[in-house]
Amino acid sequence: MVWLRRQRLPFGRVHLKVYIIIVIFGTVLPNTASYTAAVHLPAGVLSILISTVPMFAFPIALMFGIERFSWRRVAGLCLGLVAILLLVGPEASLPDRMVVMFIPIALIAPVFYAFEGNYVAKWGGLDPVQALLGASLIGSAIGLVLALASGQFIDPRGPWGVPDYAFVISSFVHAVVYTSYIRLAGRAGPVFATQVAYLVTLFGMIWAVVLLGETYTPFIWLALVSMLFGIFLVQPRPSSGCAPDLKLGDSQSQ
Repeated sequence: MVWLRRQRLPFGRVHLKVYIIIVIFGTVLPNTASYTAAVHLPAGVLSILISTVPMFAFPIALMFGIERFSWRRVAGLCLGLVAILLLVGPEASLPDRMVVMFIPIALIAPVFYAFEGNYVAKWGGLDPVQALLGASLIGSAIGLVLALASGQFIDPRGPWGVPDYAFVISSFVHAVVYTSYIRLAGRAGPVFATQVAYLVTLFGMIWAVVLLGETYTPFIWLALVSMLFGIFLVQPRPSSGCAPDLKLGDSQSQ
């Protein structure tokens, strides 16, 4: 796509930093944490926890000077905390109390996603397709090293089955969605962009019920309502929903 648009892929020091930040904090570390937690936690609970991205995005945006302090958003953060307490506190919330220890691991992913979104919004400055291509190239190299070192490398030459084709389709969808997310984070601000957590959470709960047959206690449903209402309070007001585009050269003067 970059070559079709007659663009070049910059590989300066500042550009490489952006690529590496996207790879490490947007893919490698959060995916590792999510896959580790997914082995032990119900998919629906993971869907609720991933929706904490806006909760973490707001305080990070305050530290970066991107967003302004708001008591309304603080109330949203408190509701997010209530949702987490509903998951880890009541005896009836999770079927196996031993899996509670994996909730902090699952929260690693939204923390890193929130940091990545703020970083892209403040210091990104790249075209989203360029950013994704550069991050993908570096991420492929890092992923290859990790796969070989951990003995989890899969020969891509085939023969291919349904899971392999599903993985290719998923990768294509991921590329389209992730490019759109980077664009949204740069244009509308990181807290607004992370409102995709609404859809991730709702569809995650729906698919967990439909595909996995999961059932939930009232505490988990209360946690879902509390989290979604908290996200509503954390999101930026319409008047502050857009941020100007940044160029890498301009970011040096900030």
